[in-house]
Amino acid sequence: MKIKKLLVLLFIVISIISCNRASVKNNEAKNDTIKTDSINKAKNVLSDKLLMATLWFQKSAEMRAIYYQTYNFAKSIIENKLPYSDSLKPKAVVVDIDETVLDNSTFEAHCITDNVSYSPKEWTAWVNKASAKALPGALDFLNFAKSKGVETIYISNRKTVDIEKTIENLKKLGFPFCNKDHVFLRDSVSTKKYRRQVVNEKYDVLLYIGDNLADLSKIFDHRDTLLAKNIVDKNSLEFGKDYLILPNPMYGGWVKPILNNNMRISDEKKDSLMKAKLDTY
Repeated sequence: MKIKKLLVLLFIVISIISCNRASVKNNEAKNDTIKTDSINKAKNVLSDKLLMATLWFQKSAEMRAIYYQTYNFAKSIIENKLPYSDSLKPKAVVVDIDETVLDNSTFEAHCITDNVSYSPKEWTAWVNKASAKALPGALDFLNFAKSKGVETIYISNRKTVDIEKTIENLKKLGFPFCNKDHVFLRDSVSTKKYRRQVVNEKYDVLLYIGDNLADLSKIFDHRDTLLAKNIVDKNSLEFGKDYLILPNPMYGGWVKPILNNNMRISDEKKDSLMKAKLDTY
């Protein structure tokens, strides 16, 4: 009889322990689900932000108008500067590549529709396709510059391992000066100031064009809490004379200071920091 009671008691204890374990597992699974849902929600919010920016870049007539306007103005700058340049160095214009002469919004669209984040692996797969299209006005302007005896220098933060596919892409579209003497990609550092120095030693650079301020000068390399707006204001007369800037709402150096220069934080934290930077009433 005592043995039966002990067995019943043991069964009850085991049942309670099993129920508690099941409850803990259920709670852990529930918490994991909540956490995953929260992460996905934050990721979707960021994806929605990229969606609007990418749609504007791909579909708005305003975007095309700005590019045509910029490159038409670039022709005027070249024509105005050439007669007054007394340098014996060959003349050149320096341009960035991505979102300056090549359109990579298709890659951004892929990230949105396939729900993937930017990564070197994803980006390399896109670069290897060598299928980016030319941006409005870019090809016409650079061939115009060539007709005036002005060479094109491409300074991009694509990695040096991407040079063959980058040149292939540019050549397909008919861009001039597509060779390793005119294409300067990134090696160990992202700043372009050293590559610009090399170019300036050989060329008389008439104009810099890019979609990121750091494409134009080293003074824009480091943005503090003022987001480089103060530096732009201080150098306002250079824009339209030595510098031309193009629109890129999808990505760029402007994002980093908003995120406290830490791109590795969670999507949830990114969303929070972005909203905190909004000016509202």
